[in-house]
Amino acid sequence: MPFIKIWIHLVWATKKRSPLLTKDIRQLVFTHIRENAKTKNIHIDFVNGHIDHVHCLISLNPDQKIANIMQLLKGESSFWINKNNLCKEKFEWQSEYFAVSVSESGVNRVREYIKNQEAHHQKRTFQEEHDEFVERYGFRMMEG
Repeated sequence: MPFIKIWIHLVWATKKRSPLLTKDIRQLVFTHIRENAKTKNIHIDFVNGHIDHVHCLISLNPDQKIANIMQLLKGESSFWINKNNLCKEKFEWQSEYFAVSVSESGVNRVREYIKNQEAHHQKRTFQEEHDEFVERYGFRMMEG
């Protein structure tokens, strides 16, 4: 059996960055994402977010692909949110997401960053955070 530990920091937003993850439902959604992930053998180390987005720190298994994990987490959670009428309008996730690798030495720093989303976003918007991710990690935005 191989010994593999690959940490990934995932970030995704609500459709049109609508502020639908209110304090009333946020923890319910994050708890559900974590519980659903367990049933699909996805190891979520930490999950948190703010009114319009989610941060997840995961550890990949050898046979997992990031695209599949994102499809499973986002698709099932939006279905669950709508089925349970947690929002007044139809809930959807944006198709775009970030996925960046995290070194073992950086795991605790990323956990703390994810843990402190509420305080973090009193100082900065998600758009500012998004722009920083694009620049810091060298993402090129696709045209059209």
